[in-house]
Amino acid sequence: MKVIRAKSAGFCWGVERAIHIAREEAQGGKRTVYTDGPLIHNKQMMKALSKEDVREVGDYQSNREIELPKKEDDKESVVVVRAHGISPERRDYLKGLGLPFRDGTCPDVGIIAGKVKSHAERGFDVVIFGDPQHPEVIGLIGYAQGRGHVVNSEQDVDNLPKFEGAVAMVSQSTMFTHEFKKLISKLSKSYPDLVVFDTICGATKERQSDLVDLVKEGAEAIVVIGGKHSANTCKLAKLAASYDRPAFHVETVEDLNASELDRFSVVGVTAGASTPEFIIRSVCEKLESL
Repeated sequence: MKVIRAKSAGFCWGVERAIHIAREEAQGGKRTVYTDGPLIHNKQMMKALSKEDVREVGDYQSNREIELPKKEDDKESVVVVRAHGISPERRDYLKGLGLPFRDGTCPDVGIIAGKVKSHAERGFDVVIFGDPQHPEVIGLIGYAQGRGHVVNSEQDVDNLPKFEGAVAMVSQSTMFTHEFKKLISKLSKSYPDLVVFDTICGATKERQSDLVDLVKEGAEAIVVIGGKHSANTCKLAKLAASYDRPAFHVETVEDLNASELDRFSVVGVTAGASTPEFIIRSVCEKLESL
C-alpha cells in the first residue's frame, strides 16, 4: 500500500508551546504540574506526560471545583492552563488555589479572547461561531461580559435575539472556513455593518487544505489520526467524507482495521493538531505493511 502523508499532520505550534510549558514547569518530574482539564486533546500524549508528573485535574469543560490530591512527598506543584484557554472567572479561581501559575493558552486563542473582550467592552454583541460545549468556546464566552452568543448553524443564526447596537463575529479557532463564510453571509443580511474577524487559525486552514491535496494526489481513502474529542480532528474526518472518500478516524494504530483498508492501493494520512509524531509514524508504518 502506498501511503501519502499530509505535510501538516501532527502538532501545531500552540500545542507544542503548551507541552513545552508543562515540561518546563515539571523539570523532568522534579515538580508536579496540574493541568485544568486535558492540556491537549490526546489521551496518549497526556499519558506520556504523566511520566513527568504532569497530572490532569478538573474536567473537560473547566466547570468543576478542583480537589488537589494529597501528596506524599515535598515536591513543589504548579498549575498550568491548557492550550484551549479558560474564562477570566476560571483564571481567577485557579490562581486562588495558591500555587504558582503558568498560562499554556494558545496565543491564537488569546487573540480571539482579546477581540471578544474589547468589543464587548465597547457595547458590541459578539457572535461566536463554534461548538458551545467546547472548552475554547466556553472560555471565550467568559470574555463577552454577558454579550456573547454562540452559533453553530444557520438555524442558530435565525434564533439569535434582535440586536439593537453594533455586532461583531469571531470563530472558534478550529472551524471550517466555508461554514464560517456561510454564517457571516446570513448574519450580515440583518446587520450590514457586521464586524467580522477571521479567527480560524492558520494551522487549521493548512490542515484542511492539505487534506484536499491528498485527494488530488490520488488517495482512495483517508485515515485521520487524533483524539475522539479533538475538534480539529473530527472536522478533518468530516471533510474527508465530504470528498466522497472513505474516512477512518483512529486514535492509535490499534484502531486500524486491516480488512477494511487493504482493499485500497493508495491511502492518505493526516492528523489533528494534538496528535504526537510517534502515533502518526506507527500508523503509517502499519498501513505500508498491508
